[in-house]
Amino acid sequence: MKDGILVVNKPEGMSSAGVVGRLKRLLQVKKIGHTGTLDPFATGVLLIAVGKATRISRFFLDGSKGYQARVTLGRETDTYDCTGQVIAQADPSTLAGITFEKVRQVVSSFLGPQEQVAPAYSALKHNGQPLYKLARQGTMIQKPPRQIEVFHISMEGFQTTEQELPVFDMDVECSGGTYIRSLAYDMGRQLGCGAHLSGLCRTRSSNFRLEDALDLNALENMDIKDVEDKIVSMSKCLEFLPAIIADKALAQKIRFGQKPGQHDLTGPVPESEPNAFIRIVDRDNTLLAIVQPDNSGQSYKYCCVFTA
Repeated sequence: MKDGILVVNKPEGMSSAGVVGRLKRLLQVKKIGHTGTLDPFATGVLLIAVGKATRISRFFLDGSKGYQARVTLGRETDTYDCTGQVIAQADPSTLAGITFEKVRQVVSSFLGPQEQVAPAYSALKHNGQPLYKLARQGTMIQKPPRQIEVFHISMEGFQTTEQELPVFDMDVECSGGTYIRSLAYDMGRQLGCGAHLSGLCRTRSSNFRLEDALDLNALENMDIKDVEDKIVSMSKCLEFLPAIIADKALAQKIRFGQKPGQHDLTGPVPESEPNAFIRIVDRDNTLLAIVQPDNSGQSYKYCCVFTA
């Protein structure tokens, strides 16, 4: 089976691990995993790393993301989303003062770099245990705030539900590690009425978009060779990293695990990113290794090596 990334449109109601399990049975591979969890109620882009590509998951976990989200005002839940227990509800008089313009201003205020506290119900770990497992046992752990950045955020579709709760949609482009549930919760707090995330679709993960994604059921009904053709090669999916084409001497160095020096790599490393990762590929664009300048600045250290 080809090594690389399979772009899946995760269906609603299934965990990310569940998608991985179904694809593992379909593809009959030992190494497979996702590169960033989507909650079961969410849909959209889920990157599945197949084979050796599991070793490059880190480059997508930290990559920027895009989302279409729905936020319901007036109710807070313990999970910050529609799957949790309601823990607070605004009275009608408070909700009557919530206007489109007031919400728009609050949503816009979340643009830019900021610190964010992750939900207690999240996959982050404390002493080796996921926070959501501890929370279900009654132990609520709050992690220190983390630095995130919202590159774009806009609001649309302000309306009222049958339960007389204001609802709006928002489009978000953000750094990896951003919790959209926390954005919704914090917006509700700023508005003074509480809020929770009631819908979520990931529209982009790194350089992969929703239009690139394949439905899980469709994949399971395809010929295995056709599925393999849909897997994006490791080198192609890392095209955002600068590349060096290896000659025979460099390829041999990599094969024997010898550290390449500056004279082995042709092509300048971007000055603005002196510690940037670099792809080393052969003439067929097959990924041989990923390297990074070492502290001496005279040679490179290996991040990953893919030669046999």
